[in-house]
Amino acid sequence: MNIVMSGLDHSAAPLELRERLSFTKTAAGEMALELTKQPGVEGAVLLSTCNRTEVYLSCSAGGIDPGRLLCAAAGCSYGDFSEAFATRRGDGCARHLMEVSCGLRSQILGEDQIITQVKSALETARAAGAADACLETLFRTAASCGKEVKSSLRLRGLSGSAAESAVSALARRFGTLMGMTALVIGNGEMGRLTAALLRDAGCSVTVTLRSYRHGETVVPAGCSVVQYGERYSAMDGADVIVSATTSPHYTVTRERFAALERPPRAAVDLAIPRDIEPGVSEFTQLYNIDDLGVSCEIDPATLARARAAIDAHMERLHRWDNYRECIPEMDELRSAVLERVLSHTEPGQDAAEAAGAAAVRAVDLLLGGLSGCINPDMLRECASGIRARTR
Repeated sequence: MNIVMSGLDHSAAPLELRERLSFTKTAAGEMALELTKQPGVEGAVLLSTCNRTEVYLSCSAGGIDPGRLLCAAAGCSYGDFSEAFATRRGDGCARHLMEVSCGLRSQILGEDQIITQVKSALETARAAGAADACLETLFRTAASCGKEVKSSLRLRGLSGSAAESAVSALARRFGTLMGMTALVIGNGEMGRLTAALLRDAGCSVTVTLRSYRHGETVVPAGCSVVQYGERYSAMDGADVIVSATTSPHYTVTRERFAALERPPRAAVDLAIPRDIEPGVSEFTQLYNIDDLGVSCEIDPATLARARAAIDAHMERLHRWDNYRECIPEMDELRSAVLERVLSHTEPGQDAAEAAGAAAVRAVDLLLGGLSGCINPDMLRECASGIRARTR
């Protein structure tokens, strides 16, 4: 497959750098479409999460640098990111995405959300008209691999998500969360999960809402709500706050936080770009996404089984790609077989058309059974031999 990716993640790029190339779902789709307008780029998918930004391109030409193209499209200086970007091509690119989908490259090993994020990245690119057949197959295969590994192996360490790590960090900070009050800013997937975990830990939880749509807005059971515009009043006197939104602006500023009469004793920022202005740390304990990593290990046998699953999905991807590469030669072979059959059938015979169709069908069945063995050169040789006998 002529695919290439460039990406930066928590292992090589600090939060300050990652947040400059962080994209909302809408922006990711728009950016992917913009990249397909570049010479030699057939398709693009942008995977943007809290811990990584990766751009995947399907190319009709070599030598394309996805990281450089992404920075140019985003209006960033490539020099600021060049050392943090990792670029992979072909099999290396495909295997990396499968490892990402399995949670093997996550800051929190085996995290629960990454498969959904991989699927969502493809859906966003598809909706924007940016995903081609190669990237569709690559991302679907990676998601399938991740699902298989997650359902059959336990890769998780002490925490399976950033939300769990946030609640664990707060519990370590205070010893217990029982009876405490918490404000969660944001009612997206991460915000709802955090609110539910805080509630289960014994907190009285309030969640901010920007708007309410009947049948669409979901608030975890047992949590109260407050309008987003009233968040500062709600956090005054709260023990902890957690912010997890996709806002491009700070949801909590240093100036407004400093003006609180009873500021929270701890704050957690689960967003990229950051929701909470760093200066808030002058007044309370502030955690961001990079502070919440959990060290954990996978036993060698489990890791080997995960690698075996990835190998199996890589083989499926190779079979698909090989079959796709053979399509022009398969068409040529069908034509040669059809010519051979018709050369032995009297013109105008009723059976001629049926015989030709049966012959082509037989070729298709044979090619399907040999999909993992055939190659373009082999098929060209077969077609040439059949035509030589026809003459």
